[in-house]
Amino acid sequence: MSAKSQHNNILLAILGFIAVVAVVAAIGYFTLDNEEDIIQGEVEVTEYRVSSKLPGRILELRVQEGDFVHAGDTLAILDAPEVNAKKAQAESARNAAAALNEMADNGAREETIRAAYELLQQAKAANDIANKTFLRISNLYKEGVVTAQRRDEAQAAVQATDAQVKAAQSQYDMARNGSRQEEKKATAAKVAQARGAIQELNTYIRETIQTAQMDGEVSEIFPQVGELVGTGSPIMNIAVISDMWGTFNVREDMLNGLKIGDEFTAFCPAFKKEIRMKVFAMKDMGSYSVWKATKSTGQYDLKTFEVKARPVTKIEGLRPGMSLVVKGILEVRGKR
Repeated sequence: MSAKSQHNNILLAILGFIAVVAVVAAIGYFTLDNEEDIIQGEVEVTEYRVSSKLPGRILELRVQEGDFVHAGDTLAILDAPEVNAKKAQAESARNAAAALNEMADNGAREETIRAAYELLQQAKAANDIANKTFLRISNLYKEGVVTAQRRDEAQAAVQATDAQVKAAQSQYDMARNGSRQEEKKATAAKVAQARGAIQELNTYIRETIQTAQMDGEVSEIFPQVGELVGTGSPIMNIAVISDMWGTFNVREDMLNGLKIGDEFTAFCPAFKKEIRMKVFAMKDMGSYSVWKATKSTGQYDLKTFEVKARPVTKIEGLRPGMSLVVKGILEVRGKR
């Protein structure tokens, strides 16, 4: 083979290599560079956690995962014997306080009142005799029959019986009027305190029966029957199926002026159809979220926003976790 032929072959090989590189570059330019960005979201649902205010043992689970429950339905029953024991103690304390309060309201016993009355009559009789005796002694003193000392003794007897009458009258009045107002208020307050303790324990006892607060679907149950749960420990999660929405993480250069109340279309692979979504919340995901530098030198960064949107119309069969896809920049429509 001549040198000229070898030179031609080398030239053809170089030209072929250049042609291949050019074709690959063209393919990359028209495919990779022009590939549409995809915004992928996910269907989420409002959930509330069922938990108890007091510790106890799971006695019974009335539902299973996947069951649909209505507000007021019984979900789980707990066993908390300690609370029942404390309620019995509180009821005993209430009964004791009520007895003291009744005794204070009713006053002294009838026998005590009668005894005080008799003592009063006895004191009055002694005082009457002392007054009559003093009158006689005074007349005799004027006639010079008795001494002044005898008259003074009779007068002292009158004063002593006067004091006895007053003391007996006070005892009789106290027995008839009963306890002081302060004592009545104190015993009444103890009764109210005991009733409040019982009401508090009744509230805890009601916590042993866990009921659904809203209609929804049991999404997850944590403990098994017989297991202990602590105060505030989760028993199960209830998904409010009527309140579902989609969450999208959208880079700000793809928002296309999106604002709350706007609508856009998302594709749901589970149904293989498009769904109209209406935005109800937007927020910056913060510095920890995905960001993108606009230039290699990083003059400024593009941040990511969390966009929440609800389906405009109810979609039967839509479930939490299903994917929602938006290709390219959001096609936004204003409020209807």
